[in-house]
Amino acid sequence: MKLTIGSKSQQVKDLQTMLNQNGASLEVDGWFGELTAAAVANYQRKVHLPITGYAGKRTMAVLNNEHRAKFLSLSDIELAASELDVSVATIAAVAEVESNGCGFFECGRPSMLFERHVFYREVSKKDKKLAAVLSQKYSNVCNQKPGGYTGGSAEYQRFSIAYLLDKEAAISACSWGMFQIMGHHFNLLGYESADTFKLDMEISERNQLLALVKFIKADTNMHKALKSQKWAEFAKRYNGPNYKKNLYDAKLSQAYADALEFMPESDNAAA
Repeated sequence: MKLTIGSKSQQVKDLQTMLNQNGASLEVDGWFGELTAAAVANYQRKVHLPITGYAGKRTMAVLNNEHRAKFLSLSDIELAASELDVSVATIAAVAEVESNGCGFFECGRPSMLFERHVFYREVSKKDKKLAAVLSQKYSNVCNQKPGGYTGGSAEYQRFSIAYLLDKEAAISACSWGMFQIMGHHFNLLGYESADTFKLDMEISERNQLLALVKFIKADTNMHKALKSQKWAEFAKRYNGPNYKKNLYDAKLSQAYADALEFMPESDNAAA
């Protein structure tokens, strides 16, 4: 769920009511306009959430007094910006475009997507014959071709089967957390094992963001592109050659411009 400019519903009315209970003075009309966006941003700043101006899962959870230990905070964004020597608005843009919105499913497990073709590849590195056998017996888990996606937390069903077959390969075959970082990068990111990486992704969105920081730092040219806000070059290195097809560079540029409205460079440059 994401309530943003243009939204009109009972949910927006409920949001406006809760914002008013926290110091805003909005007309409760169910229309998410500029005044509601400003009130959301003010509330996010007040409770130290990432300042977006729209109400997503994190904002609604905090408004409803739900447990927030796993959720990303503004201080986490500021830490990542400092680690990468970029502005807070820059990291906010990357977090907006390159994340899947939330680092955890409703069940509490970290968000992830299982890639059966990567599992096949990882098993093949150790034993090609075994990979062939598994692909015959468990084609929806071990396959040379991508596919078989169930989506959402249901992906854990396929993962569980793969985990029993080859623990490290199963973890390596998943993209994990907010930023969907592939498990097979665990060594590149400095983790002792695939399992250590998985356990870290299970702790919080903060840890998932710091894994992103490690991922960017591991590619000097990607890091340079981010620091100079060369969005096309950054998107090419982060998303691959199809970044143009998905307009990632344009989305990053727009997200950065949007972030500047709430987090001006002069106030939020990295230390």
